[in-house]
Amino acid sequence: MKKILMTAVVAGMMTGAAGAQSLSGVELGLTGGYAGGLSGSVFVHSPNLLGPVGVKVSASYTKPSDSINDDNKDALGNTFGSYKAAGAATESGSQTTVGVDGTYSLGELAPGTDATLYAGGRYGMFRATEDYGGTGSTTYSASSFGIGAGVMASYAIAGNLSIVGDLGVEQYFKSTINASSSNGTSDSFTTDDAGYANIDNRFVRPGTVFKARIGIKVSY
Repeated sequence: MKKILMTAVVAGMMTGAAGAQSLSGVELGLTGGYAGGLSGSVFVHSPNLLGPVGVKVSASYTKPSDSINDDNKDALGNTFGSYKAAGAATESGSQTTVGVDGTYSLGELAPGTDATLYAGGRYGMFRATEDYGGTGSTTYSASSFGIGAGVMASYAIAGNLSIVGDLGVEQYFKSTINASSSNGTSDSFTTDDAGYANIDNRFVRPGTVFKARIGIKVSY
């Protein structure tokens, strides 16, 4: 996924350089920082489509700081954290989200500095794996809708190149969780299933996420 995001940015910038006239007003950006873990994002922004109102499309990838809840207990009453502490288990995960936002330009706040508010919908694809080595592993996955809002501020540094900062918050809603084991078994848990609460507690994924990223954008 990270390679896809980087390829999209490079291809977009090359296209813009070859045909800047047709991309008049479009901004292409790449940011990195924190959003529940180390996170990177790419975006395409068309500002001022209708007065100060525009549209922004984005895609983000996050390596979460926690994927499996250390305090959650298995059927034997042992916490996942105890297995990790004993060196018997490891965890990994990923969070990929796409978003579509309406934007509102606040204009130039100071020479070379501008700010834009944004808000819109999100769609997240989340995965986490608990791995016990030779005894097997279990992977959890879920796709969830959400909403988000924030502010982007940028400072022009050279020509059409700017430093951009992004502060925001996102909220994702609970959804069906799929669990698949390395032994070939799988199951799905809907939000009204009796076993959902325990799986929901074990599989760490976004609820409310505060994000802070910084990067660059190119304006055409």
